[in-house]
Amino acid sequence: MNAKVSWHEDMTFVATSGSGHQVIMDGDSPGKAPSPMEMVLMSAGSCASVDVVSILQKARQDFSECYCELSGKRADSTPKVFTDIHIEFVVVGKNVSESHVDRAVKLSADKYCSVAKMLEASVNITHSYRIEEA
Repeated sequence: MNAKVSWHEDMTFVATSGSGHQVIMDGDSPGKAPSPMEMVLMSAGSCASVDVVSILQKARQDFSECYCELSGKRADSTPKVFTDIHIEFVVVGKNVSESHVDRAVKLSADKYCSVAKMLEASVNITHSYRIEEA
């Protein structure tokens, strides 16, 4: 796996993945694009969401929406690393089984989410979920 990050202007950078996809990031606050730390938070949510959706699909759950809301707390002093991240999943569907959602979230947290597994060495990561009837 490889990537390239190029300075564009001001504190704006363009990251290009080895597969050719591009993402703009901005080090200014507020910037023109997500900051690198916002990208880390969004990466954790995206990685975990892939797992949860995949597991729920395999369990044949009837859901129309699945998203996660993330909150991160950062250290007060530099480097302002994440100290805590909370990921709350929301699954919207018809008769979605709580046991399946609970299992999917736990499997993502404990086994599958590479981003969270990498971060948990130094970040306290917690998870929750709620189910909304469609």
